[in-house]
Amino acid sequence: MATKRNIFEEVASPGAVVRPQAGVIATERIGARRGVRLWLVALFLLVVAMIAVGGLTRLTDSGLSITEWRPVTGALPPMSDADWQAAFDKYRAIPEYQLQNKGMTLEAFKSIYWWEWGHRQLGRTIGTVWLVGFAGFLIARKIPPAWSGRLLLVGALGGLQGAIGWWMVSSGLGGGRVDVASYRLAVHLGLAFVILGLLAWYIFDLGRSQVSLLQARRAGEQRLFGLSTGLMHFAFLQILLGALVAGIDAGRAFPTWPLMNGAFFPADAFYVPGRPVWAAFFENPGLVQFIHRMSGYLLFAFGIVVWLRGRQSAHGATRAAFHAVMGMMVLQVAIGIATVLTAASPHVAITHQLGAVLLWVLILRARHLSRYPIAGSVRKGTQ
Repeated sequence: MATKRNIFEEVASPGAVVRPQAGVIATERIGARRGVRLWLVALFLLVVAMIAVGGLTRLTDSGLSITEWRPVTGALPPMSDADWQAAFDKYRAIPEYQLQNKGMTLEAFKSIYWWEWGHRQLGRTIGTVWLVGFAGFLIARKIPPAWSGRLLLVGALGGLQGAIGWWMVSSGLGGGRVDVASYRLAVHLGLAFVILGLLAWYIFDLGRSQVSLLQARRAGEQRLFGLSTGLMHFAFLQILLGALVAGIDAGRAFPTWPLMNGAFFPADAFYVPGRPVWAAFFENPGLVQFIHRMSGYLLFAFGIVVWLRGRQSAHGATRAAFHAVMGMMVLQVAIGIATVLTAASPHVAITHQLGAVLLWVLILRARHLSRYPIAGSVRKGTQ
């Protein structure tokens, strides 16, 4: 006869313990998210420095001082007087020297050489930091799941950037040009901002756990995310237009505001000697600066629209992020006007470029928080 059992008695076999099973996300290998994030922060800061040094290299007309692309052996600068003379002789063979800097001394050449060498050396440093970091995390098996492809993408774009840099420089070594082609400069700078944007987005992602991001996405504000995506694209277009301005020194033309030498639209805007009309959009200083100005006004107006929507967000951190974007936009417009009025003084112009970097990152941060909002607390007053 079967014995009676207590209703609270375990019916499993002796010694068997049934434990609750954690979810897939909780049990998967999470990798060294914090370590990878710190590594990406280092790369981010190096890319910001690269953009700043690149801007100063352009402003000091130093970009064509090294006439060869030697990714490995070029890491060493000239080590003797004979080496310096050989490098100077190569520079004297290009149009920039013959048409613009004829009579330059060796000492003056050294000053522009160091700017370009430093720019290239910083690029090599970025490549090394990426390679060492990626290889280290890979060997240690500390790369978070699904992140290998993203980190490889950063390295691949960095390698492509080096090749585009030489493609840009080579455009100024012949054909009677004294500067690099402005559209190639725009591609070069644009890719730098793409790399910077990817790094920033990855840093934002790794700053929170995968579980937190999945939960936050359910509360994402899709309309605000779409508007901030549009603002991001518009800001990127303005950055490219700024590169066209820098490429032909258009920022030093028409140093007046709000009019351009007393006129709303510059005279002879579509004229470029010996070139078709379409070339004026890339090579006429007045037209290029005018387009950059008008685009800036439109970007600012659209930024106000996005900010007005962002300030209605239900999440305090998201609202604060859009307030920061609006504040930086106002400041960037003021710096842009100062750049015009000072005829692109190097200190003001480089501040304007760094302002673009900061604005770009703030827009990306606001966009990230639109998609992955941080839940506030009514009790703590952070809602």
